[in-house]
Amino acid sequence: MDSEQQAVPLIMRVQQRFPQWVIASHQYRGQETVLIHREGFLEMAQFLRDDPGMAFDFLMDTSCVDYLKFGKIQSSSPTLTTPSPLPYYMKPKPLTQTWTRLVSNDEYRFDVVYHFYSSIHNHRLRVKVPLRAAESNIPSVSGLWATANWFEREIWDMFGIRFTGHPNLKRILMYEGFEGHPLRKDYPVRKRQPLIGPVN
Repeated sequence: MDSEQQAVPLIMRVQQRFPQWVIASHQYRGQETVLIHREGFLEMAQFLRDDPGMAFDFLMDTSCVDYLKFGKIQSSSPTLTTPSPLPYYMKPKPLTQTWTRLVSNDEYRFDVVYHFYSSIHNHRLRVKVPLRAAESNIPSVSGLWATANWFEREIWDMFGIRFTGHPNLKRILMYEGFEGHPLRKDYPVRKRQPLIGPVN
């Protein structure tokens, strides 16, 4: 890849290639993030891995966020005051940071988040795929990156997101008879599980 191509931000390259699928993108402190429609995700993932200019050979992590109560309770707000990075013995100055999700929390309940790294070009990209509650499924990328196999099983187990095409989508942290998905924001905290039994 020539230096001219390297100068073009990754999010711009993705936008130019998939204008019909990209919802939005942003860059913050050198970290590039692109939001993409679920329907175009698998095609874009293939491009990220196989295009010589992208060459994302490592899927570092895959996670999920449930925005069901985001901004509706005190502990979740798009504006948070965080301490500045100073040693513990110095008085930190509050630093207010504001961010926007770029899609509606009411329309899209979940984000499936992918962190890609290229060991060839030493660049990183975060990809977010917003999902509606009624359509909480997304194509599996376990055929492109082997590490996705366990990541996707964990997300299915904890959040109930289905990964279509996954070779063995079953629980990985909870036992098979576990009812529900414990990291969903509407999971009842006092719910009794089959192996625990009823309250005496």
